[in-house]
Amino acid sequence: MLRGLDLSVDWGETAAALGPNGSGKTTLLRLLSGLARPDAGAIRVAGLDPSRSGEEVRRAVGVVTHEPLLYDDLSGYENLRFVGRMFRLDRIEERIEEVAARLDVASRLHQRVSLLSHGLRKRFTIARALLHEPRVLLLDEPESGLDRQGVTILERVVRGHAEAGGAALMTTHDLDWAVETADRLSVLASGRILHSGTAQDPAAFRAAYDRHTEVRS
Repeated sequence: MLRGLDLSVDWGETAAALGPNGSGKTTLLRLLSGLARPDAGAIRVAGLDPSRSGEEVRRAVGVVTHEPLLYDDLSGYENLRFVGRMFRLDRIEERIEEVAARLDVASRLHQRVSLLSHGLRKRFTIARALLHEPRVLLLDEPESGLDRQGVTILERVVRGHAEAGGAALMTTHDLDWAVETADRLSVLASGRILHSGTAQDPAAFRAAYDRHTEVRS
């Protein structure tokens, strides 16, 4: 359950919600993406209410979850083409080539997903989220399972999305990575936002994170 949650992300900004397991990070993104409905309160994504404008919200957001959301028996290319047709995209082939190049998976496009490593599946999952050029990215622990090269590519994608005027919200329990990557930082614990800060004062945020999550060095 999420209670008293106050969280906003501006256009051109990347935000990270940090918290331990069970703090509500995945629930938060499920609510924002329209995969779950709130019992109370108001949610707006790109100015839209997910519970009332589900189709518009799905077009406005790109979602990366813990599950890859890929069909194992299809190739990466076939998965992306399926998504492109689902969103009725123009220039599907061109868009597939673009996102594959951004995630450095062009050489693996025609491999069956079941034969790919976990890290490559994650990259294709991110490519899937980018394919329809969403205004908002919702990323649930996107760095998990990626090697150093994959994390570098992810950071480049997220920063590029914000620089192009989009917004991104990530959840993570990796404090160091969040401080390096996000503009705005929030501590999520027991279903509440307990503290918000910026990457401009990482020491103060680390202290707040430790205090609210009862971490002791």
